[in-house]
Amino acid sequence: MRILVLHGPNLNLLGTRETETYGTETLEDITHQLDALAVELGVELEHYQSNSEGALVDRVQAAAGLAGALLNPGAYTHTSVALRDAVAGVDLKFVEVHLSNIHGRESFRRTSLLSDLAAGVVVGFGAASYALGLRGLVGYLSDAE
Repeated sequence: MRILVLHGPNLNLLGTRETETYGTETLEDITHQLDALAVELGVELEHYQSNSEGALVDRVQAAAGLAGALLNPGAYTHTSVALRDAVAGVDLKFVEVHLSNIHGRESFRRTSLLSDLAAGVVVGFGAASYALGLRGLVGYLSDAE
């Protein structure tokens, strides 16, 4: 089972960016944690991060043959109809993840253009949101087989 882990804009700055909100773990730390968990779960991961909306859309479209995806679209969560259309267009099964609790932040962050398409949403647990999301996604995809 191959799964895409997609990170949106500014997530490359994790560990130094607004650490009171996003924590001190880096994207590299999260990648290593997920790779270790993937071995435990018996799945393969493909990691991708971009600050560009178009590049993220292209990567989602290229993921059509994968089992599913773990998506942290970053700020594009709240703004990108294009990313939503790409996920819907390739019928990608995914779990949406966020480090912070988007529902407890600024009002514009409380709306996700992707959540209603997601198998599940994990928010507010820092880097652990990714691990929780991956476990949930693998269980969801296994049940769907």
